[in-house]
Amino acid sequence: MAGRGRERQGRRFGSVRHEAPCVFEVREAGESMKRLWPMLALSVLLLPATARAEPIAISVQSSSGGFSGGEEAATSGRLSIDLGTVDMPAGSVGTFLIDGLKAGSDYTVSLAVAGISKGTTLQLEILDPSGGRDDRFDPTSQPSYVTAGYSTSSDIDGFSFAQGSGLQRSALFAGGAASVTVDEMTNRGDILMFTGLGRSTAEVAFGLRDGSGGRAFLLRISAAAAPVATPEPASMMLIGTGLVGLIARRRRRAVA
Repeated sequence: MAGRGRERQGRRFGSVRHEAPCVFEVREAGESMKRLWPMLALSVLLLPATARAEPIAISVQSSSGGFSGGEEAATSGRLSIDLGTVDMPAGSVGTFLIDGLKAGSDYTVSLAVAGISKGTTLQLEILDPSGGRDDRFDPTSQPSYVTAGYSTSSDIDGFSFAQGSGLQRSALFAGGAASVTVDEMTNRGDILMFTGLGRSTAEVAFGLRDGSGGRAFLLRISAAAAPVATPEPASMMLIGTGLVGLIARRRRRAVA
């Protein structure tokens, strides 16, 4: 009996001797992880902003009238988009396909527009994908330029030029700045217009927002020449009266 007691006691002592190294190993692993966590956190903070940015796809979907460029469009920061440089003579149109904006985030967009003439008007318009519940608020008659599968942007579809965000909306050129007009409070569409551009390249800046996020939409940009001033009817009448008077005066001199 005494031998069996010593045997049980030995087993108990033995079990303690076998378990102790495991406890030490767990403790050492925990200490190692504590030392490793600060290094992991630091490495995440040191990652470039572009590496941590949401993936955004940008491409030129269509172009006409001499529009060119835009192939180098890219995201230059977490909430910044650079559409590059485009050449837009009067009458040209370019449409960008943009996909992957983060929900509810306001993106700053920059664009350099070359090839413009004095007095050019630049119009930007958002076209949202069809098939959503907000389609019932879109105008029944859509403009002929709207691409199949898309529609003009209503006031409730979540797309806008970062309405109410305070982001800059400007078109600057050598010697001045364009006037800005916005239509984004109705269901007619989301339209941003820059009028009175100069002859030099314009540096355009504006905002974009997708309230739902992750949707592919179109950004249509068109350039229109400055309207040619035509005399009003009253002015034409004055011109005609003046010509009649001049002819009558010449006749009187000829008779005399």
